[in-house]
Amino acid sequence: MAKGTIVVAGHGPGISDAVARRFGREGYNVAIVARNTARLTDAAEALGKAGIHAKPFPCDLGDSAGVRKMLVDVKAALGPVTVLHWNAYLGAAGDLTTAKPNELPMAMDVAVNGLIAAVQEALPDLEAHKGAVLVTGGGLAFSDAQVDAAAVQWGAMGLAITKAAQHKATGLLHKKLESKGIYVGEVVVLGMVKGTAFDSGNATLNAADVADKFWELFEMRAPATVNFGG
Repeated sequence: MAKGTIVVAGHGPGISDAVARRFGREGYNVAIVARNTARLTDAAEALGKAGIHAKPFPCDLGDSAGVRKMLVDVKAALGPVTVLHWNAYLGAAGDLTTAKPNELPMAMDVAVNGLIAAVQEALPDLEAHKGAVLVTGGGLAFSDAQVDAAAVQWGAMGLAITKAAQHKATGLLHKKLESKGIYVGEVVVLGMVKGTAFDSGNATLNAADVADKFWELFEMRAPATVNFGG
């Protein structure tokens, strides 16, 4: 019998897939969520070959109504949602001086509004099972002159803003939900992860190591945020 169900929102070949595998090996059902149906189906099959009970749930994670429906579908197919891993982001509004008016709001919908909608929809399950919300953070969230310069140089200004907002939202949710027995935690990734879209050949971090850190936080249920790498 499964220990519960983890929803991996924003599934891709890096951290999120490693988290899916880590929790899957521990006996959790795995719901993987992203927009690309074909890639998601292939990923679920690959997880299945590794002995993990995984199902794909295509969804636009910037659509709050769609996020809520997805979670209803996950519960119907796999049972109560006991862990939510939010790994979704949208790298829009890279240059704030030229970005189209809808770019930054769209990125915020994915990073923050979708996360909040997911937490709200899963809240009864999370409270009943003393579950957890795990968020993939990024170092661009920090207020620092060198970080800001890097965000400008890399064309990641919108990502820096949305990660900063997500970082704050994670801290607020941690404080709000701890009295309900729900753990909310964040791993702030300080560096490039091998095999991801950001890896230009110089990445130093392994996705499996980040997933192990998420599992460690999940078991310890503390702290609210931890830096990894750098």
